[in-house]
Amino acid sequence: MPKDSIKILQTNKKAYYNYEVVEDFECGIALQGTEVKSVRMSRLSFGDAYVKITSKGLVLVGLHISPYSHAGLGNHEPERDRNLLAHRQEIKRIKRKVDEKGMTLVPTQVYLKGNLVKIRISLCRGKQEHDKRNAIKERDMKRELRREMKNFNRE
Repeated sequence: MPKDSIKILQTNKKAYYNYEVVEDFECGIALQGTEVKSVRMSRLSFGDAYVKITSKGLVLVGLHISPYSHAGLGNHEPERDRNLLAHRQEIKRIKRKVDEKGMTLVPTQVYLKGNLVKIRISLCRGKQEHDKRNAIKERDMKRELRREMKNFNRE
């Protein structure tokens, strides 16, 4: 696999529905041995995962990585907190933006970049209920339009 090639393993669709994405950041994840194999097999779930900023850096909370099926006793804990790898200056910049009212950090994508597992975290603002309803309406209208175009082309 070439260095620059990207293979998307998992996308957090729920985050795009519940939040308005303001800005994206790329980080590495500090994983244990069997976690890497499970992630490469796309055996992970975002659930209610979020990123918190501590004195030690960025910490990913709530990401579920299923145990590797071929590992014996040396398997990993599925829902442990995982450190994210980013430069100190980038962490400071993210912290300043998160301190604004209503902003949060949510993981939106896990992917392979070359041989490295990377995660895209997004600076988000929560959507109001009416914004979610509008998003559903727009999606349904686009779907209906595609259906109409498909049927029109057949005739």
